[in-house]
Amino acid sequence: MTEAATTRAPGGTQAVRRALDVLHCFHDNGPDLSASDLARRLGLSVSTAHRLARTLLGAGFLEQDARTSCHRLGPAVTELGRLSYHQRGLHLATPELTDLAERTGATADLALRSGPYAVIVAGGSVTPRMGLRRPLHSTALGKVLLAWARPGEGGPSSLPPLPAFTDRTIVDTDTLKSELTRVRANSYALNDGESAYGVRTLAVPVLDGAGYSRFALAVRATPSVITDERTAWFLAQARSCARALEVLLLSPAERRPPAP
Repeated sequence: MTEAATTRAPGGTQAVRRALDVLHCFHDNGPDLSASDLARRLGLSVSTAHRLARTLLGAGFLEQDARTSCHRLGPAVTELGRLSYHQRGLHLATPELTDLAERTGATADLALRSGPYAVIVAGGSVTPRMGLRRPLHSTALGKVLLAWARPGEGGPSSLPPLPAFTDRTIVDTDTLKSELTRVRANSYALNDGESAYGVRTLAVPVLDGAGYSRFALAVRATPSVITDERTAWFLAQARSCARALEVLLLSPAERRPPAP
């Protein structure tokens, strides 16, 4: 959001929006950011970025490197993140995902939706060196979250322009809509080199009782591991895990009826 755009918002809303925008600058798990870096990313003056950072420092949402004066996420973010992680019961998913990865020889991940991104919240891709956000349009996780979107989350037309990561990436909204129709018909999504060459991913929904995808579950490996001949087997393993996660992560009132 540019500085000119935010000035049109009421004072309190503008301040909150700007503070949240500062925190969102750290989504890519990149290096620490100076006030100048924040100003450049947000289209703000350096003095405004510095004031915002100082306020967030005082509240514990940022911390500052004494040597470089650059900023990183602070302990308040860590505390809230851990609270949310346990309130959602996501710690219960780790043993199931570990078992799925061991049985299949693939990386197993669980994601939920945040705007135009799938955010990986548990699984083998959650490492200190990797960002957790993945674009919806180019990932199997994202296609599942779009195909069974919850009310108010928005469909393909709500997404920003669709960037290409390989020559297989879907970059046209109408093509993405057709792809989602296939995903719903097949009850799974495939990403075959759309995010990166040499990577194949299968994803299935973790559905609630209303038929919406609360989470997406994926298994990821190379095409030599997830072959065409073994796709049905991988899907059976993923779906079994997804059903277990429905029980672990959703309250009884939110769950689908037991499978016959």
